[in-house]
Amino acid sequence: MYTREDVLTFVEEEDVKFIRLAFVDIYGKQKNIAILPGELKRAFTEGIPFASSNIDGFKEYALSDLYLHPDPSTLSILPWRPSNGRVVRMFCNVTYPDGTPFEGDSRSILQAAIQYSQDNGVNCTFGNESEFYLFKTDEEGRPTKEPFDEAGYLDIAPEDKGENVRREICFTLSDMGIVPESSHHEAGPGQNEVDFRYSDPLTAAEDALSLRAVIKTIAMRNGLFADFSPKPLEDHSGNGMHINIMVHATDGEDKLRSFMAGILKHIEEITFFLNPTEESYRRFGEKKAPIYITWSSEARSQLIMIPECSRARRHLKLRSPDSGANPYIAYALLIYAGLDGVLNNMDPGEPTDLDLTGEEDLPKLPLTLEDAREKALGSAFVRNILGDDYLKLF
Repeated sequence: MYTREDVLTFVEEEDVKFIRLAFVDIYGKQKNIAILPGELKRAFTEGIPFASSNIDGFKEYALSDLYLHPDPSTLSILPWRPSNGRVVRMFCNVTYPDGTPFEGDSRSILQAAIQYSQDNGVNCTFGNESEFYLFKTDEEGRPTKEPFDEAGYLDIAPEDKGENVRREICFTLSDMGIVPESSHHEAGPGQNEVDFRYSDPLTAAEDALSLRAVIKTIAMRNGLFADFSPKPLEDHSGNGMHINIMVHATDGEDKLRSFMAGILKHIEEITFFLNPTEESYRRFGEKKAPIYITWSSEARSQLIMIPECSRARRHLKLRSPDSGANPYIAYALLIYAGLDGVLNNMDPGEPTDLDLTGEEDLPKLPLTLEDAREKALGSAFVRNILGDDYLKLF
């Protein structure tokens, strides 16, 4: 957890030549401005201005420049850059020139959700499981739809050709101070997965953003293209971003079931933010991707699982989101939904311990992007969290 003074000392002693100030647009696409070390003190004290008119979702709010304020605790080396003349990165909050938080800043929205959760005696930790395909590129470096290998779930080399790429990804993440828990080949040809350890929601969201950047960079260095889209190959497994959540109550009570009940109650309203593309809905109901609003302790076709494990690692796994989601917004909405369940002592009902076929008469997730959008627009719950303007822009 670096302080401002730690960062200033590190930059001076470690031959850092560029500092990237990172943030996201409202859809979660990462942006950055690079500054030289001489501008770092000003970044901490005043912020660094940028033209908001060119950022999706920002120009509709702000008529003037906005300001980036780096969080020193997020300092990370970018190890794929030169070791002489290093490059580091910090994530930033976005404000108006007078320092007022910017309404379109996803990071601030998640920070508010974390504070609300803590004020109500609940701390959450999150862990991601991110799936992606590795595709070959053509002679000009453009992506194809030809998978890097034809291996299957948990296969090993030589069938699994992505083994060395995943190892390089994990080493790079470790060099950045981000510790992956595991990695393996997934079910689809050329499909892979990297899983993270649990961490606080803000760190977990920024680890998810870092992971995408690292995987795409390492894939490109190996002559490949990393595809996180929900359904890159029609007849094979889609890419999900499974979200694991632990719930820790300060009173020592087990709040996991009521937290899960809140998510089940609000999942239709927030699916638009967890699955924000048309392609997201082609994944639902196929190859064990969920379609029903159900939970289970066993079956992997369910929306939420509570796997059997020790009390210390007891958690829920939400299986519907994909990597198109803005993780700041996804985590914020899940925290508020779960807290609604906790504060109102909701019960999720009995588990549906069946391997679902798609023919059951059970409540379903939205089946199209338009359906999900309408449910979000009509949701007082979502509107209260994000505000009218943010909801309309998204």
